[in-house]
Amino acid sequence: MADMERLNKFLAHAGVGSRRHCEELILRGRVQVDGKVVRELGTKVEPTQEVYVDGEPLKQERPVYYLVNKPRGYLCTNHDPAGRPLAIDLVPHVPQRVYTVGRLDEDSEGLLLLTNDGDLAFRLMHPRFGVEKTYLVQVAGHPEKEDLQQLLKGVWLSDGYVRARRIKRLKSQGESTWLEIVLSEGKNREIRRMLARLKHKVMRLRRTALGPLILGRLAAGKSRPLREVELNQLRNAVERAGRKEPHAP
Repeated sequence: MADMERLNKFLAHAGVGSRRHCEELILRGRVQVDGKVVRELGTKVEPTQEVYVDGEPLKQERPVYYLVNKPRGYLCTNHDPAGRPLAIDLVPHVPQRVYTVGRLDEDSEGLLLLTNDGDLAFRLMHPRFGVEKTYLVQVAGHPEKEDLQQLLKGVWLSDGYVRARRIKRLKSQGESTWLEIVLSEGKNREIRRMLARLKHKVMRLRRTALGPLILGRLAAGKSRPLREVELNQLRNAVERAGRKEPHAP
């Protein structure tokens, strides 16, 4: 039927999480459709069917989009057994079940997008779409021109080959240097590990942009809903990126 939808996409649209996370829930047998556990990723459902996650009925939520300036010390997860502060704690006024689009590690700060739109989140973070992420980075020491060229050429990490798309040296500050680094992927602690390979420790890292979405003057720890024009710009960026050929390593 024309209005049937893949189960993982259905779950993502309902705010359960990213499509990848929803696939994991299905494979673990935590999803039921019309009272039966479903483990097949290709399963399609109709809007009229009853879908449960961990025994709780699923309700389609209105999609929401919030820009957050994450301070250092906050985690990009929806649960932490140690009880540390979470990025979602910064939007307590949002009734929908939102999650972060991509992650900033605990010691990093800056722009986060929180949403329950799993489809947009997937496209913004998947390397195939190559949506750029911009960071201000303070590193110990003064990287040479050759160091920056190596980051643009690429380095090998334990989980693969990575490289920066663009780098700009901004200024020196004592025995440190500020750089602007643009990536099109988002491996775990990627910038920190890339610079560590070149013997430069990251002292501070702040994400300032996600595609066309700019952090601007939003204060640390504060949030605001995306403006309609910003949301349209994000969607257009994903569509344009999706039409480009993948970059070869």
